[in-house]
Amino acid sequence: QTKKLFHVCKMRGIPIFTFINKMDRQGKDPFELLEDIENVLGIRSCPVNWPIGSGKEFKGVFNRHKNQVEVFDDGNHGQAIASCITGDPSDEKFTDLLGHDLHETILKGELTPVFFGSALTNFGVEPFLESFLDITTPPTARKSNLGEIDPTSDNFSGFIFKIQANMDKNHRDRIAFLRICSGEFEKGMTVNHVQRGKKIKLSQPQQFVAQDRVMIDKAYPGDIIGIHDPGIFNIGDTLSAKQSNLQYTGIPQFAPEHFMKVSTKNALKRKQFVKGVTQLSEEGAIQVFKQPNGGMEELIVGVVGVLQFEVLEYRLKQEYGVDVMMYPLPYAHLRWVENDLSKFGKLSMPMDTLLVEDKNRNPVVLFANEWSVRTLAERNEGLVLRETSL
Repeated sequence: QTKKLFHVCKMRGIPIFTFINKMDRQGKDPFELLEDIENVLGIRSCPVNWPIGSGKEFKGVFNRHKNQVEVFDDGNHGQAIASCITGDPSDEKFTDLLGHDLHETILKGELTPVFFGSALTNFGVEPFLESFLDITTPPTARKSNLGEIDPTSDNFSGFIFKIQANMDKNHRDRIAFLRICSGEFEKGMTVNHVQRGKKIKLSQPQQFVAQDRVMIDKAYPGDIIGIHDPGIFNIGDTLSAKQSNLQYTGIPQFAPEHFMKVSTKNALKRKQFVKGVTQLSEEGAIQVFKQPNGGMEELIVGVVGVLQFEVLEYRLKQEYGVDVMMYPLPYAHLRWVENDLSKFGKLSMPMDTLLVEDKNRNPVVLFANEWSVRTLAERNEGLVLRETSL
């Protein structure tokens, strides 16, 4: 899931800050950790501080202040010094020793500043937080179908990026989290729900501080508020006070890599089963597929990480009172079909593939291996396959 998250950040040019925790425990050499970040996550790294010792010998971190560089004695000092930061993060001349401007590359998401430390012993945490505040920018313009929307615009707008059900088990509530992109939010205001073409009143806005909820009257660009969701919101939905045709760029759904056939053990719990699976899929915790013209009694669930199956089973039991049966499926890849299959004709499919539909009834193909993906594309000229739902 971390890889998928970094992929989204790369797509959007979102700055990434890295804190390598638990330096008070024995682990990999810091240079190996930096190499892993660059090779696995595909982003250049630049250490802002450096651990002094590790494990039982951990002594803290060395903070690189302006024009001060640590001397390394392990043979890698040339590489380390070339990537050391010599400017204060709040300084406009935030450069390495070679004179490269790092501030701009960090804000473009092309370079991640790396901080070493230990949250348990409180080493390196304060420099990380201070640098984060110094480097990050105020809310910036967001892409939409109407071009970039300036946060200083007088039109209130924002988009839903997360939905969470049953946050309060006593009330079975469902909260949609809204990122404000422009204008000023006021409690009780009426806005356009763009995707549904309806007007809705935002009467109970909340902000969350740890386990506490606070009712708010106003909020501004960059703020995140929680609004009651009676089941009308989806991730990626846009809310706008004046522009009913404004739509922010959606949040992509990545192809899952693990699949299970899921059904309820008790047929009398079918209604709760369908409700639970539907709500969890709307949250983005799982993706649900079914065969064309098939019912909801037996569904195919896809996830990015196998731990999500345990979350699914636990939440269906605890929140909806449903025990489920899950059977592994032999698929490891998924592609959305961009073509209209009613006009495209019948597909010539390899034996180890399965044609299904997602929750929006878009055609999707499950594959056992990469060879099947290539074979399907080769057998069906003009077929366009995508790894994301957008």
